[in-house]
Amino acid sequence: PNKTPLLGDALVIAGTVCYAFSNVGEEHCVKKNDRVEVVAMLGLFGVLVSTIQIFMFERKSVEAIAWSPTMISLFAGYAVAGFMFYTIAPFVLQMSGATLLNLSLLTSDMWAVAIRVFFYQQQINWLYYLAFAVVAIGLIIYSLNENSSADATATSTEAAAHYQLLPSEESSIGSGSNLDRKERKQPEAHIC
Repeated sequence: PNKTPLLGDALVIAGTVCYAFSNVGEEHCVKKNDRVEVVAMLGLFGVLVSTIQIFMFERKSVEAIAWSPTMISLFAGYAVAGFMFYTIAPFVLQMSGATLLNLSLLTSDMWAVAIRVFFYQQQINWLYYLAFAVVAIGLIIYSLNENSSADATATSTEAAAHYQLLPSEESSIGSGSNLDRKERKQPEAHIC
């Protein structure tokens, strides 16, 4: 056991906060720029940062690895899984946003629980079931709220597309026109 659990807890919380900022920043970039560019920059800077970290902190650990075919296949599997995740994540961020992605990532712990129960036949604490229920309910509430806010935005956009002429604009059209002095709607404008 570690003698400084508070330091470990603080590092986990700091890492989680940094990961959340990363996802929100990635969502912003995906919605403002091209997804391919975002994935390319994420990969480029990820390789640079990871290489620097390996040489600074993990050099002895990497040198101590016994490179067998099994170990190489495990590293390759991890690399493929990471590549797939970070390639698919920008599409999810563009469609759903960082909040839904982070809430969905909370369900990944439930896969570990399922493997523990069904493959290793281990008993788990009842709090895991409660945690899964809370996460699932949170996802449902967020999804329902997101859909209702999207409908409200669409309705307000449609309402904003209709304009009426002001009295000063009506008089500038002239009295010779066939238009009555009632509210006149201009053609609907497409608002992005």
